[in-house]
Amino acid sequence: MTPELIVLTLAALLQFGQFALYAIPANIELTPGYTMSPRDREPTREMSERTARLGRAFDNHFQALILFTIAVLVIQSSAQNTGFTAACAMVYLVARLAYIPAYAFGWSPLRSYIWFAGLLATVFMLLAALI
Repeated sequence: MTPELIVLTLAALLQFGQFALYAIPANIELTPGYTMSPRDREPTREMSERTARLGRAFDNHFQALILFTIAVLVIQSSAQNTGFTAACAMVYLVARLAYIPAYAFGWSPLRSYIWFAGLLATVFMLLAALI
């Protein structure tokens, strides 16, 4: 397996990890009675600020993961894997790992810079495929 595919696999596993980081406190704070319901109404309790942030970070990774997956598939299917694209993939993963505590603990503006590093890594992979 290429480094880009390994990182893509790790990024997908990270998404499962982020789900657990969010779902466990959300279930405690909202209670399983609400989280296991059809959620036709708003919860009677609110999540803590940190749990809500973990939920937003989880959603944000879904969005970033779509673009990163496209970049990896383009590189992989066109056999344009290089050390540069492997490094970009690693930057993406490290940025996504760093993004979780940055968002959870409200590290502004560092959180935005970390997010941007992951986005740039993805863009650079796509641009590398065109060169």
